[in-house]
Amino acid sequence: MDQEEMSVYKAVKKIGIVLLALLVVSMIVGPPYDLWAAHYHRQVQVIDATAKAEAATELATAEVNRAKGVAEANRIIATSITEQYLRYLWITTLQTNDKEIIYVPTEANIPIMEAGRTVK
Repeated sequence: MDQEEMSVYKAVKKIGIVLLALLVVSMIVGPPYDLWAAHYHRQVQVIDATAKAEAATELATAEVNRAKGVAEANRIIATSITEQYLRYLWITTLQTNDKEIIYVPTEANIPIMEAGRTVK
């Protein structure tokens, strides 16, 4: 062999040794890394599930508080509404209503549907 072929042979030999060393290192390091990665993945899933459970608990608490507020508001309204107040609301609604037709209940609380309506 001449000098050039010898240097190519040495370079290929060095590359082969490096590749073989990388293969051996990956065979040694690979399995512990896979175990570590699986353990890490499991920890992430546990933390995610815990966060979702805490969020659901907080949302449920907020919903209960909202329902308590609505119940209290309904109680206040139920105990404070008087016939005079309802008349006041009726009158203010009539003043701000831009509709042309108003149904007024009769004796049996059945409205007379468009009785006497004029044709335009």
